[in-house]
Amino acid sequence: MTLALHPARLVVIAFATVTILGTILLMLPISAREGSTNLLDALFTSTSAVTVTGLAVRDTSVHWSGFGKGVIMLLIQFGGFGIMTGASVVALFLSRQLGLRQRMFTQAETGTVSLGDIRRIVKAIAVVTLTVEFLTAVVLTFRFRATDDLDLWTAGRYGVFHAVSAFNNAGFSLYSDSLARFSGDIWILGSIAIALVVGGLGFPVLLDLVDSPRHPRRWSLHTKLTLTVTATLIVGAFLAILVLEWSNPGTFGPMGVGDKLVNGGFHALTPRTAGFNVVDVGAMDDSTLLVHDGLMLVGAGAASTGGGIKVSTFGLLAFVIWAEVRGRQDVTLFERRISLSLQRQAIAVALVSVGLVLTAATAIARLSSITQSQAVFEVTSAFGTVGLSTGVTPHLSAISQLIVIVIMFTGRVGILTLGTALVMNIKPSLYRYPEEGLVIG
Repeated sequence: MTLALHPARLVVIAFATVTILGTILLMLPISAREGSTNLLDALFTSTSAVTVTGLAVRDTSVHWSGFGKGVIMLLIQFGGFGIMTGASVVALFLSRQLGLRQRMFTQAETGTVSLGDIRRIVKAIAVVTLTVEFLTAVVLTFRFRATDDLDLWTAGRYGVFHAVSAFNNAGFSLYSDSLARFSGDIWILGSIAIALVVGGLGFPVLLDLVDSPRHPRRWSLHTKLTLTVTATLIVGAFLAILVLEWSNPGTFGPMGVGDKLVNGGFHALTPRTAGFNVVDVGAMDDSTLLVHDGLMLVGAGAASTGGGIKVSTFGLLAFVIWAEVRGRQDVTLFERRISLSLQRQAIAVALVSVGLVLTAATAIARLSSITQSQAVFEVTSAFGTVGLSTGVTPHLSAISQLIVIVIMFTGRVGILTLGTALVMNIKPSLYRYPEEGLVIG
């Protein structure tokens, strides 16, 4: 296979192509309620939807028409479900089989490790996606109708849109205040929370859970690590947010204990995946925003609908540090030894990601009238494809918006995939230099 047809490169091209098509559609007069949308706003919205981020420069509920909202929902579905995976599903049902090249493309995008299982994986992805979205849409439809006084048709449209947005971890909402009006509503917040957690675990994990739901010993190392780190992050975030925001008059302060627990649990999930919010993020304590920065940088599971450095990368880095502190020669996870190659990849992804976020944030802070902390939050949200914002997105300068667009795209495609696609030539080294020590620390 030639370099031009490398699976990683094709994944990047596929995402870019769909983003451009989405931009063209959103610029049409029919997509807006009044007039048309300029190129930059359409490109920003299309990129945010395809990368399932959720950051918006225009109020989704006010600016876009029914057609425009439909385009955004389809872009979210394509971006979250996966461009190449979606194409593979169509090919699978039409021809009943997948060719080698198409299996390689799907493997590159979903992060799976076995070409032989691609056909089964594609089927499982389709079934899980449609099932979770359907069940979530049903719950949301009836709840929206009961609480927001909507007719069945409107409630249905709202239910489907938010279900797709939740499972794909997009965070787009048809309400100007996101989900703030449903603060404390266990049915709406609970169903959306379940959808975004399932979508954020990653397809390899979901496949293990479907195949062996009662036999954890059969789960892959990736699944065990992802579930362990995910649970740890959720519990840790829940406790941190409750402690920091419990008495904040702008967020949890006026709420009862029950609502604080429900909303705290919901906000423990959204920073790593979807940008839904039930309180004003801009009113949160600086310490809480810092916690959010960390969670957004970690992001969701590998081969999921989310971005960030990924849960498995963060977990591996933690075990690398733990092994070094204990003086262990090998890094072991669940009685399995991790190769040096994987350790190097994890360190590279983390360092490049942090460097990219800080560089972009510094540039945006200089180019727009916002503070450095606001810029870091905005860029980290874009890189993690989260979509949470302190309210500064519409006020960014044109150049700053272009920077955020690049960050959203990089966060969704992935540092390694994008790097592989951009490298012009990869050749193994034919020699090794002598080894010499360094003073560390």
